[in-house]
Amino acid sequence: MFITTPLLFFLLPLALAQISDPLQKYTISAPGINATFIPYGARLTNLYVNDKNGNPQDVVLGFDDAADYIRDDGTVHTYFGPIVGRYANRIKNGSFTVNGQTTHIPKNDNMGLNTLHGGDIGYDRRNWTVVSANATSLTFSLLDQGFEGFPGKVITYATYTVSEGPTWTSRLVSIPLDEPTPIMLANHVYWNLGAFVDSTSTTVLNDTLHMPYAARYIEIDNIEVPTGTLATVKDTPYDFTSPKQIGRDIDSAINGCGYNCTGYDNAFILDRPRTSAPESRDLSQLTMSSNATGIQLEIYTNQQSLQIYTCDNTNGTIPVKQSQQHADNTTYVEQYGCMYHVFLLSSKLLVQ
Repeated sequence: MFITTPLLFFLLPLALAQISDPLQKYTISAPGINATFIPYGARLTNLYVNDKNGNPQDVVLGFDDAADYIRDDGTVHTYFGPIVGRYANRIKNGSFTVNGQTTHIPKNDNMGLNTLHGGDIGYDRRNWTVVSANATSLTFSLLDQGFEGFPGKVITYATYTVSEGPTWTSRLVSIPLDEPTPIMLANHVYWNLGAFVDSTSTTVLNDTLHMPYAARYIEIDNIEVPTGTLATVKDTPYDFTSPKQIGRDIDSAINGCGYNCTGYDNAFILDRPRTSAPESRDLSQLTMSSNATGIQLEIYTNQQSLQIYTCDNTNGTIPVKQSQQHADNTTYVEQYGCMYHVFLLSSKLLVQ
């Protein structure tokens, strides 16, 4: 799927919009795939696909009780499954300048040193409106009237579609209505393709990751703000241009995800070959697979960067969902127990 023309979204009849219970669950399905969302954060809460034995497995992290997302946002704030914005990732010193006008926004990260994911109450903590829903597709909208001090009004549409493949397609379209403003949205989904089915899949370290066109990555400082340098992955722990287990070099990835951090939390540049256009979605940009379930994820995106995070800071205090409890004792999300791949705007995920 490609980016849908923004005007088509803008002209959707207002009569289609539904004032939504922020915690009401909406499920869409197609052969081999079943996905559930809530309007709070336009958030993915469950994604079921079949494993190698034909059993459905829930491969994303979250909570059974939708109210737990609100409770979590007021405490740990894990960002399980929502859209983050108006600006995903970090803004140094919580300030930026557009057309000579400097804007200051809340600094909610690293003890007040920078802004993360749009500020104190970003798009992940907003109640989105259901614009359209059918058996296989769901569209949310959000009118940002200057949230967190960002300049201007922005309307955003998030459309999620499932299809046989099985495939989940996410399209994000943002339209600034009256002023120039920075916008960078992302789906913030945490994956465990092993679905915690056994002891080998309680972390993602045994999973295989391949990013064939990610030969460069964005260097960051010790509070995870880009330094402006693009580094090459060759001969570093960040080289996934050939398939390798996520855990193979992770112990060598020291301080590359922030001060005193071991693991991955890095943005990679997607250098497509000359035979592919800069915003083409003809090539898989990321493949991840689990031996435990036989489930493989492929990501196609029209964007030129993606970020991976290996749940370096999870510490075994959050239980996984009941759909992922397979052991006699309660399973918790431990360090490296998941991975997110932040992909922007229009993306397609193929799960095999």
